[in-house]
Amino acid sequence: MPKIIKPGTDNQAPGKYTEVGPRGGQVPNGHRATIESGDRLPPTSKPGNGWKKDK
Repeated sequence: MPKIIKPGTDNQAPGKYTEVGPRGGQVPNGHRATIESGDRLPPTSKPGNGWKKDK
C-alpha cells in the first residue's frame, strides 16, 4: 500500500505527486502537483483524498 500524504503537509521530498483516494486508489480526473523543497502539498479535489509521490 502506498504511503498517502495529507494535503497541506510541508517539508516533503521535492518532486511530482499524484492525487489518490482514501485507500490509495486512482482518482478519476485527479490532480497532479510538482513541489519544490519546502513547499506544501496543495488541496485535493475531494475531502479524504491524499497525495502519493510518483516514482
